[in-house]
Amino acid sequence: MALIHQATLNPTKAELLAGWLPGRAWHTGPTGAVRRVAGYRFDDPAGAVGIETMLVQVGDGPVFQVPLTYRDAPLDGGDEWLIGTSEHSTLGKRWVYDAFGDPVYAAALAEAILGGHGQAEEFLQVEDRLQPRELSMGITVTGHGRAERPVAGAVERVVEGDPATIVTATVELTVRRRLDTERELTGVVLAGTWAGQETPVPLASASPR
Repeated sequence: MALIHQATLNPTKAELLAGWLPGRAWHTGPTGAVRRVAGYRFDDPAGAVGIETMLVQVGDGPVFQVPLTYRDAPLDGGDEWLIGTSEHSTLGKRWVYDAFGDPVYAAALAEAILGGHGQAEEFLQVEDRLQPRELSMGITVTGHGRAERPVAGAVERVVEGDPATIVTATVELTVRRRLDTERELTGVVLAGTWAGQETPVPLASASPR
């Protein structure tokens, strides 16, 4: 499950992305205030890293998929993937990363797709109890992985672009950035629907190597 605190972030995730998105080679469309369209989360079994994929839009521009990880300390060797830092009113300083450079994201994405688990359930921490939170989008997995799915292992390389590719010793993961274009993904595919988008849209895929 994904545990979410009732808290404030300064700057907010949308504010961080508003400054970061225009510098990406795959970014097109207007710049300005970023609006969250929907999102989904994965669970870090160790409970140390927050993993969230946001679907965002600026004005009437395209919808972009932005996987993020949140850490309570800098990621070793992750400087090029750092989007910025934010002060969390409950957890303190958080380092926000473009998740493609975070091995915890690669492992979680591979498990979600090849294990057929999809997204994590979300719970809001309200004082001393957990309150289920309605998911903002639906996730489905199509295709079949191996009966004994491989562990993703260390990231060997990341190929930037749209889609972007994460290559590990055992798995190749592909993740779309811009979601308003027609694009087929091969392998086992993660697709999503959200308000105003009832036809499943391919989001990412995984193929054992």
